[in-house]
Amino acid sequence: MTKILIIEDEELVRENILDLLEAEDFDTLAAANGRIGLQLAFSEFPDLILCDLMMPDLDGYGVLTALREKPITATIPFIFLTARSARADFRQGMDLGADDYLTKPFTRDELLSAIASRLAKQATLAKQVYTKFDAQTLSREVQMIEIYLRRTLEQRDFQQFQVYYQPIVDIHSGQIIAAESLLRWQHPELGSVSPAKLIPLAEATGLIVPIGEWVLKNVCKQTKLWHDGGFPELRIAVNLSAHQLIQPDFSQKILKFLLANNLVPGSLELELTESMIMHDINTVIVTMKEVHSFGVKIAIDDFGTGYSSLSYLKELPIDTLKIDRYFIQDITNDSQKAAITTALIQMAHNLNLDIVAEGVETEQELDFLRQYSCDAVQGFLFSQPLPVAEFENILLANKRLY
Repeated sequence: MTKILIIEDEELVRENILDLLEAEDFDTLAAANGRIGLQLAFSEFPDLILCDLMMPDLDGYGVLTALREKPITATIPFIFLTARSARADFRQGMDLGADDYLTKPFTRDELLSAIASRLAKQATLAKQVYTKFDAQTLSREVQMIEIYLRRTLEQRDFQQFQVYYQPIVDIHSGQIIAAESLLRWQHPELGSVSPAKLIPLAEATGLIVPIGEWVLKNVCKQTKLWHDGGFPELRIAVNLSAHQLIQPDFSQKILKFLLANNLVPGSLELELTESMIMHDINTVIVTMKEVHSFGVKIAIDDFGTGYSSLSYLKELPIDTLKIDRYFIQDITNDSQKAAITTALIQMAHNLNLDIVAEGVETEQELDFLRQYSCDAVQGFLFSQPLPVAEFENILLANKRLY
């Protein structure tokens, strides 16, 4: 049952909302002020929060700010209830991360419509990130991983996490030109947690937001160290989540990390998947254009496995397409994969985009990609993902593909 928290200091308004929602079979919680509301949010983890804007002691802005600072509540849908209708009030709330506004007095239909809209959007997002995760969601192991992950993030014990780097190699020169950053988690009790379990769980619970922010911060710092250490052209790619993209201050955080490390923007590449783009294409386009204006590169990951409509390619400021490993595996023996891959390479070049083949594991696959002028490759044929020290070793050794 969907759980909704109502934070409202006017008793009559609060009781009316409770009666209305309970009649619609929602599970409800109520708080008469902001501080009680925060306590309930942190202990009960509601599916959605309705919060009055103007309250004594701690107002709605303060409640929302506190919620967004905590990993466990950062992604809970939040709707303001207010008698104020000034545009500046709306803008301030949206900048803090509010999802919607209802101006008092509102009707029953307006309230239910706003709730349904936010829950539907959250459900769509969860469905997308749960695609390969449904069968595991009820397992004891996954439940334990979630408990430990929440505890780790609450304690801000990011030392348990590590970023690995998988080289991306120019297919003509054989030199390392970039790397994809990949998250690893070594828990003191659970041991090494598989990314196949960690990432879908973090996505589905919204915990990917603080993790993703830590990865971005860490990657920018490490990239600057490598630039200063003699590899100024090295570019590092970071995978984004759908949750990160809808954060209202995402582009400003990117800018902050770049400036804090005096990092050349073009050395950072953000990787999006097609499903993420189509989830909320208008928001993605606005956010990515802003980030791209800083000089940051944009890549589409797992290209070819998502949506058949390619209209977004001309709307987004894309620099790179990455062909999904599915099309690369056994490409020399599969005429359909070969035809699709060669078409993707040609399309990318016609659009003046770089194209990278993922999952390259054999010399035969490499020869095929070289023959059809793929720009770069990534995969176990050259290197598996490596911790920082080992990646540095192959940089210093000037390891090449050939």
